[in-house]
Amino acid sequence: MINYLSVNGLVQAATLQDCRISDLVLEQQAQQLEQTPEQVYATMAQSLSVMRQAVIDGTYPDLRSTSGLSGGAAFRMKCAVDDSKNICGHLFGSAMVKALAVSELNAAMGKIVAAPTAGSCGIIPAAVLTMQEEHLFSEDTAVRALFTASAIGMVIAQNASISGAEGGCQAECGSASAMAAAALVEMAGGTPQQVSHACAIALKNVLGLVCDPVAGLVEIPCIKRNAMGTANAFVAAELALAGIESAIPADEVIVAMKRIGDVMPVSLKETADGGLADTPTARKLREEIFGA
Repeated sequence: MINYLSVNGLVQAATLQDCRISDLVLEQQAQQLEQTPEQVYATMAQSLSVMRQAVIDGTYPDLRSTSGLSGGAAFRMKCAVDDSKNICGHLFGSAMVKALAVSELNAAMGKIVAAPTAGSCGIIPAAVLTMQEEHLFSEDTAVRALFTASAIGMVIAQNASISGAEGGCQAECGSASAMAAAALVEMAGGTPQQVSHACAIALKNVLGLVCDPVAGLVEIPCIKRNAMGTANAFVAAELALAGIESAIPADEVIVAMKRIGDVMPVSLKETADGGLADTPTARKLREEIFGA
């Protein structure tokens, strides 16, 4: 029985049983929830379905948030990709579209999967769905990847935080990026150890990232950070799959993130009192929305 206390524990258990991390998680969750594996799998499959619909709804050209601060970016990105005008190719461009779409739909109060949070909801769908589409992976491969991502998220939540208010954006978009990187590696047939390295690399890349939402809304810079987190996940997965290892183990990176979050000023933890939220333009936007 796995307890999600460490990434290394997940890796050791999967290696010992010669299986994927997702296989362990599916079996353990079924036992814990007192459901059949088929029932647990169906619930996760439904989550993937909601993610896919969120991408569709989020690319609607007239989508706008109530504040008016966001909307339409995913549609513009999609147009650029469809016209082959983006510089990084179809896979990368398609991933950016999805990350923006789900995040913008969240800002517009649409239906999304908070994975691990609403503020970071675009990263895992963008990574998993793009990987599935571009490499023609089965629905089963995509669903099982979400179980692996979830396992990494649970380890992070137990040992650090997935909350921007507690640990800064490193804890939200950083955790989501690490989870997505893990999912990508498993989808590509990587080993449990490579999953661990991808998680570590992704999280290391965003250590110290602050949470500074303009006007206190999950729109600026949150939506574009979802795109960044998706790109980071692909970078980490590519490195890990190439056999490049993280010098610092994933579990130590997670602890480091917690310690950084603990000493991070309150003004940089979702209070909208510092960082980008305290710039002249941000203050002006806040007054336009809420008044002086």
